[in-house]
Amino acid sequence: MNKERAVNVAAVVVGVMLLVVAGFYFAESASSLPSWLPGHEAGSSHHHVKHGIAALVVALGLGVLVWFRTGPQTRAAAGR
Repeated sequence: MNKERAVNVAAVVVGVMLLVVAGFYFAESASSLPSWLPGHEAGSSHHHVKHGIAALVVALGLGVLVWFRTGPQTRAAAGR
């Protein structure tokens, strides 16, 4: 596997993981979050919406990155 493909695969994997994390933040209260996630607070009923939005934005950014990296080459770049 070449380096460019490895970066694309890693970006997709991290993006999907961040989508799952965003779902946790939107669906669960702070006391129900896994202890390894930032924002876990025992006994709290607060939802960390900003954490979920941040995870979602980064996941979408990684998706856009992969989309542009895997798109068709332009003629100038293909001629090199």
